[in-house]
Amino acid sequence: MKLGAVIVAAVALTVIVVSLSVGAGVSPVVSALGAGLLALALVQLLARGMTSPLREMAAAAKAMARGEYGRRVTASSRDEVGALATAFNAMAAELGEIDRVRRDLVANVSHELRTPISALQAVLENLVDGVEEPEPEVLRTMLRQVERLGALVSQLLDLSRLESGTVPLVKRPFALGPLLEEAAQEVRLSARAQVTVTIQPPGAAADGDAQRIHQVVANLLDNAVRYTPAGGTVELRASAGRGRVTIEVCDEGPGISEEETARVFERFYRADAARSGGGAGLGLSIARWIVDLHGGEIRAEHRQPHGCRMVVVLPAAARPA
Repeated sequence: MKLGAVIVAAVALTVIVVSLSVGAGVSPVVSALGAGLLALALVQLLARGMTSPLREMAAAAKAMARGEYGRRVTASSRDEVGALATAFNAMAAELGEIDRVRRDLVANVSHELRTPISALQAVLENLVDGVEEPEPEVLRTMLRQVERLGALVSQLLDLSRLESGTVPLVKRPFALGPLLEEAAQEVRLSARAQVTVTIQPPGAAADGDAQRIHQVVANLLDNAVRYTPAGGTVELRASAGRGRVTIEVCDEGPGISEEETARVFERFYRADAARSGGGAGLGLSIARWIVDLHGGEIRAEHRQPHGCRMVVVLPAAARPA
């Protein structure tokens, strides 16, 4: 419509100038030349206004190439150019978020790797210099630091594979009871809190990759035990109905605020200081990816009077496991 308006305006201007020139006795050649020049000037003026968002987008794209992701363009019209400007702004916002995540990833990985490496370096230097003797407790501390490094690297590899979609899922019906009991028993070996398991009905079964779901449950239990005070209780509950199974892990820790219930699943995100001890902040991100690949849902809820409830919803098995 805008292009048509420009053409109509140019033709109308040409007709008016030629008519006036003929009436004034001006040569047809001169009148035609003058009308053409005025029409071109009018087209240039109108076209410049039409293409200003495109020039703005070109300048913003060059700025984004330099890493300035905060640039936005004006999307005032409702035509194709306006739709392009809206899409450009959405792309810029997404690229800015990706860049923020990348910077956070580098900063957090550097921090998580530096801490155990610095501890190992200090101990090894003391052992080499003869300041300390290679006592069993010192070696056990070094082993824990190495295990922490190994766990972080494994989580990073898991997250990378999950995000790229290269992790094959072996989906088949499996019984929830044995899986949950096994995960709970693993946590009980080092837990300061009591871990209880409740399944209704006892024969409830889900459809998915049992090994990956075990990884999700083990991670949620590990977090729950870490934040539950000594002597407290962590409840692992499962129920089935209406074509789905629901797994809940409830702790007695400080809980998660309403504002942070969605962000806890971001990579390396850790909530307030009360819930930031231990871990690299990758476990819940991996859990979310696994649940998403199963077509399920995972969410965090505040538990009254205190504590956190992690809820996982998965498809129920079509037939008994």
